[in-house]
Order: sequence, then C-alpha cells, then structure tokens
Amino acid sequence: MSRLAVPKTYKLYIGGKFPRSESGRTYEVVTKKGAFLANAAKASRKDARDAVVAARSAVSGWANATAYNRGQVLYRIAELLEGRRAQFIDEIVQSEAVSTAAATRQVDEAIDRWVWYAGWADKFVQVTGNANPVSGPYFNLSVPEPTGVVAIVAPQDSSLLGFVSVVAPALVAGNTVVVLASERLPLSAITLSEVLATSDVPGGVVNILTGSAAEVAPWLASHADVNALDLTGAGALDWVDLEIAAAETLKRVLRPEGGTDAAAPSLDRITALTETKTVWHTKSLI
Repeated sequence: MSRLAVPKTYKLYIGGKFPRSESGRTYEVVTKKGAFLANAAKASRKDARDAVVAARSAVSGWANATAYNRGQVLYRIAELLEGRRAQFIDEIVQSEAVSTAAATRQVDEAIDRWVWYAGWADKFVQVTGNANPVSGPYFNLSVPEPTGVVAIVAPQDSSLLGFVSVVAPALVAGNTVVVLASERLPLSAITLSEVLATSDVPGGVVNILTGSAAEVAPWLASHADVNALDLTGAGALDWVDLEIAAAETLKRVLRPEGGTDAAAPSLDRITALTETKTVWHTKSLI
C-alpha cells in the first residue's frame, strides 16, 4: 500500500529549544535540480534578538566553565556526530548533490574538526598568554579571555563543515554564538542542533537561525549586545555595510575570507575571538 511521506519542517534553535519563527514564515529547501527536501524556518529580526538574549544569558556559565570541561563538551559533540554519521552523509548527498564519498569526507572532517578544537580547549591559554618582563617588583601576566556573544555568518556553500569550522573555535574560547546557517544548505546545521540539544552544551551557548542572511545579518551587526561579528560566510553580501554597522558599537569583526577552506582549523581562529587581560601584582618583599 502506498503512503504519503511526512516532510519535515526544520525549526530554529534558540536557547536550547526549537521554536518556529515568530513571523510564522518558512521556505522550501530544494536540491540543485529543484526537488523538494524539507521546509525550514525563515528567521526574522525578532528571532535574531531572541537569540542574542539567549546567548547573553549563557555567557557567564560557559565562559566560567573550566577549559577542561569545555574540551569535554566539544568532544562529546564529536561522539554524537559520529553516532549519526550515516544521517549526515545522506542529507549532504541529497542537498549538495555530491557523491557519497564526498559527503563522507565532509562529515568525517567535521567530526575531526570538533576533536581538533576540543584538544585546544585547555592549551591555547598557555600558548597565547604569558608572563611579561617588567622593570620593578611586580608580576605582569597577560591572559586571553572570551569576547562574549559572537554573531556568525556561516559559509554559504558548505552545509556542515563550514558551519562547524566557524562555530567550534568560538566555543573553545568560551564565547556564545548566534549563527546564520547557509540559506541554501541549512539541513545539516539544523540536524546538528539536534545533536547539540542532546549533548552537554548548555542551552543558549549555540543559537542557530535559518533563512536569509542578507535580511537578518544587519540586525546582528548593529545589535549593541553582540560583542563580535564573524563574516566568514558573508562574501556575497554587502559586508562592508555590515562592518560599518558593527563599528558603531565597537565590535570586533572578522572579514570574509577566500580560498577553498577559508575557515581551516587554526589557533588564530580561536584567538581572534578573545580579548587579552593584563594583570599587575606586587611581588612580596619578604
């Protein structure tokens, strides 16, 4: 007996929950040949504001977690992603119209990237911080600290690997994020949110919006409670205007990058979203 398939409507991921867009809007996600895959929520500026509120509320707990604990949490994401590996491969094959081998490479690299950044969680401070030489009876120590709430435009031509490549380094440093997933290829990002919801990631640490980056990004760029803006995936947008809007609230901005893997794993991607605090302490004269 034949039956009708039940198409999935992918929701947003805000504050550890899966709300529909407050606007009620959705859009169709299709293959390169135009075949229907699913419906996805189309985020509004109100959704963006709600995501920033959720991210801000989670900053203190996540930033103050031990580096070892953050590394454990990121490694747990890799474990769960490994367990749903076949599902992610199938989604990438359908949405990106690539071979199973290519989809497998992307998923495996995404898993490895979580592990790579997890390993840096309790090490990058030792590499980038230092005791500064000073003239006088003082200790002078510089230590990197998280910037706070980071708004990210994920790479638009990669469904999973690009997303992971911009989110993982921000989390390692203790930041919380609001991420605009790829508009054309959102399925893996939202499926990943289901992994995050069932892992050890506290609600609000990662918030995922789908829909039009051109529509929502300006509101995140100008939002006074966003501390940094990562425009890695905004190359096709009018990103200079986004940078100008961010400057009005003194945000740190990461500009779009070129190349086949603009968000390749690196220590620089971690430190780009940190601020250095320098402390002076008097030496005991006894």
